[in-house]
Amino acid sequence: MLQRPFALPFRGELTAPGDGGYDQRRGLYNGLIDKRPALIAHCTATADVVAALAYGREAGLPIAIRGGGHNGGGLGSCDDGLVIDLSGMKGVRVDPRARTARVAAGCLQGEVDHATHVYGLAVPSGIFSTTGISGLTLGGGTGHLSRAFGLTLDNLLEADVVLADGRIVTASEDREPDLFWALRGGGGNFGIVTSFLFRAHPVSTVFGGPVFWDIAHAGAVLRRYRDRLPAAPEALGLFFGIKTVPPVDMFPEHTRGRRVCVLIACYNGPEDEARLALAPFRRGLPDPLIDATGPIPFPSLQAMFDPLLPPGLHWYWKGDFFEALSDEVIDIHLAHAARIPTNYSLMHLYPIDGAVQRVPPRATAWSRRHARWSMVIAGIDTERENAEAITRWAKDYWADLHPHSDGGGYVNFLMGDEGADRVAATYGENYDRLRRVKAVYDPQNLFRINQNIPPAVTH
Repeated sequence: MLQRPFALPFRGELTAPGDGGYDQRRGLYNGLIDKRPALIAHCTATADVVAALAYGREAGLPIAIRGGGHNGGGLGSCDDGLVIDLSGMKGVRVDPRARTARVAAGCLQGEVDHATHVYGLAVPSGIFSTTGISGLTLGGGTGHLSRAFGLTLDNLLEADVVLADGRIVTASEDREPDLFWALRGGGGNFGIVTSFLFRAHPVSTVFGGPVFWDIAHAGAVLRRYRDRLPAAPEALGLFFGIKTVPPVDMFPEHTRGRRVCVLIACYNGPEDEARLALAPFRRGLPDPLIDATGPIPFPSLQAMFDPLLPPGLHWYWKGDFFEALSDEVIDIHLAHAARIPTNYSLMHLYPIDGAVQRVPPRATAWSRRHARWSMVIAGIDTERENAEAITRWAKDYWADLHPHSDGGGYVNFLMGDEGADRVAATYGENYDRLRRVKAVYDPQNLFRINQNIPPAVTH
């Protein structure tokens, strides 16, 4: 039987099995995964995190850390252990003169976008406003602004961290530099980050949105995307997708339910420049089914697809990095696009170039600077009875592509069942250093419910 309250002062709320709201609060973004923690500690401040961590450590409980709760593998929770829930820790403080934003660990990406947009600024982040800023940053952070301004973690200036032994430190290039290095890509292995200080960039109204073609044109569109993007201005963020037009009012009735390929654009600059930058991707291709591009506030672009993928859908996803997209690889994409199992399932290819590649591969724990593309395959559906179909499609698709890949996956696109070898391959030449840093800051591997990096053995 768990004992409550904690030995240290705790001002948040504790929820255990049998308490009102337990089932709702233990719910995960990925409805395919069901976990029943022994206790959920809803923290309101860093002091609550310290108290909850001390309790879990002394009780010998498995400990999971939940930020925004968007993790596809359900790694923000655990069975029969303690969930330290940071989602109630909100707040964004923008310094427009310094162009920085201090962000509490429970913030979602849309909350950061809302706070910075009033100053004509943005922090580079992902492509859904519902994504938690904590997991996004600690794992990487690719999105619309990556080509121009780098990954989310490339824009991290410092972080406040609660360590495994309960100490609170600030990590930056000058303070705890090894920890700061490891936080930028090493996931939640090294401590509990309670706040982030980010560099922000001038971004306000952008030119963006999706352009859809029938799936019959996917090969031509993908080859054009592959060939033209490296020479495109870095102000243009552009990613490719294979999906189905949802049966919702925001899409024309005659397109709903059709299998499509899509280019989703974000140009941070004037409309005339944007149209010029996009022209090489359109020239000579058939007319699209839908062209929804136009001037749009950046936060609105970030939130455009949120309603289509609400929490609670059933997901199975796989990811890989690629240095090239050969014609053979494109043919594999087309073959599996023809077998999409459900209307929610998709594949996205995100560019890894521009500002991302100007950071040396050993400057941060995120090591895949030489890759050109990050791929995610996501089997998704509303019904649990389709779990086998979406999982098999994602695994088969990935298995056919993986021999052509860079060998490592993006940690934010890994499920919880990929194994230690896959994690090691993801970090490549940085893995041994990560294990040494882990041995310093978490020698007992207290933070292990994640894409785990075990501590190096010291003598």
